[in-house]
Amino acid sequence: MNYIEQLKTRAEKVGNIVCVGLDPVLDKIPSQGCEEFVNKEKEPGKAIAKFYIEMLNGFSQAGVVPAIVKPNIAFYEQYGFKGLEALKIIMEKCKELGIPVLLDAKRGDIGKTSKAYAKALFDFWKADAITIAPYMGSDSVGPFTEYCGDGTEEIHEKGVYVLCRTSNKGAIDLQNLKVNDSEGNETAIYMKTAEKIVLDWYNDGIGAVVGATYPAELEQISKYFVDSGKEIPLLIPGVGAQGGSAKDVVEVLKKTGNDLRLHRINSSSGINFAYLKSGEEDYVGAAVNALKQLIEEIGPL
Repeated sequence: MNYIEQLKTRAEKVGNIVCVGLDPVLDKIPSQGCEEFVNKEKEPGKAIAKFYIEMLNGFSQAGVVPAIVKPNIAFYEQYGFKGLEALKIIMEKCKELGIPVLLDAKRGDIGKTSKAYAKALFDFWKADAITIAPYMGSDSVGPFTEYCGDGTEEIHEKGVYVLCRTSNKGAIDLQNLKVNDSEGNETAIYMKTAEKIVLDWYNDGIGAVVGATYPAELEQISKYFVDSGKEIPLLIPGVGAQGGSAKDVVEVLKKTGNDLRLHRINSSSGINFAYLKSGEEDYVGAAVNALKQLIEEIGPL
């Protein structure tokens, strides 16, 4: 089963297209409640692992499970080896619960370095999907997309999301600059990136990162992909804390005739630390409720 088929099957199984970002911020983890949290400054890895394992168990027990989870590797690296040990424990827990893992690493370098990055992310970390940066071009992208394919081998079942039109404010600095497309018409770099995905880099499993905070650009990219006749999954961050609306995202996808099952709408801190906003002590219960609310906002597939 290739990555495209996995996305559709998973969405149908759990009844949603939510991606929960698992991005630890030690200051936002409760300071009391268990030994790991009390000693979080000395043992950050144990606190992080405890925080997310309890949350994942809470999702499972409540019968409200996200379609995928997305740990951003930088949030673990900042705590050194203990943070990376926590990431390993969390990813193993996800495998145990049958939750796919999209490892947000945003890698990209010259060919042989990209090959090493791809080997680390897919073979060592055993991620189901990853994010990559396309700035260095085809020879940088290729080693990652070799892990996508037709699903005939395990190595050919992975997802690779290319940064296309990101959700951050500074995205306009480069992504909106004008260049010429394949037909010589002026277009933005983010659309040139979309064109490269369709015309040059396409493989069953390649997708694009497109932020919810720029709905006009999201619509433009979604329409281009649909019109190409190729199924290209979108990872859509920026919902919640960054100001994007899941409802608006769904309206755009439906307007452009895009299959909702292909895509994943991400929320990180809005779910991870929902208890801080709600004032509840039960951070797991608050996270479950926040996940339920996002699923309801997205609506039926």
